[in-house]
Order: sequence, then C-alpha cells, then structure tokens
Amino acid sequence: MGVLSIILLVLFVISALALIFLVAVQDEKSQGLGGIFGGSSDSTFGSGSSKFLTKITAIMAVAFVVLALCVGISTKSNSASSLLDSSAVVQAQESDWYSASSSNAAAVTE
Repeated sequence: MGVLSIILLVLFVISALALIFLVAVQDEKSQGLGGIFGGSSDSTFGSGSSKFLTKITAIMAVAFVVLALCVGISTKSNSASSLLDSSAVVQAQESDWYSASSSNAAAVTE
C-alpha cells in the first residue's frame, strides 16, 4: 500500500468521524440526532448555527463520497498491479519447475 493510499485512508476515516459528529449535533428541525443529548444544539453553538451546521454537513458528505471513491480506486489499482506481479512470479516458478523436471526426466531416461 503506497503512501498516497495511506493518506487517503486516514483522511477518509477522519471525514467519516466528522460526518457522524455533525449529524449527531444537528437540531431536531434539521432531522438530526441533537435531541439525544438532552437539549437543542442552538443553545450550545449559537442561534444561527443550524444553517451553518447544515452547510458543513453537506460539504463533509461530499468530501466523504469523494474520498471513498479515491480510496477505492487507489486500492483497486494497487491490488490489480500486485495481483499481476504475483501471477507473473507464479508463472515464472511454474516454467522453472517444468524445465527442471523436463531436464531431470531426460537425464533419468538416458
């Protein structure tokens, strides 16, 4: 796994946790889970925070989807190249084994 894949994966996890937090603290008018914590989040973050939280949540949702696609593409390209490399190694080992067994068989028959 390359450095870029690891960085993308860390950013993906951070964006997922931030998105979970943002959805949890939204007020009831925004269909969030803010009422679970025993009150409205308007008093905690200020009176005009519902529009701000909604915008930030939308931005984080887009970032989450984009990062998910990037992580998937980078993982797919890494696994495909490693799969091709491993199949080339197996083919080389098989051809070496076949040529070694052929020469051994020829030596035994002589």
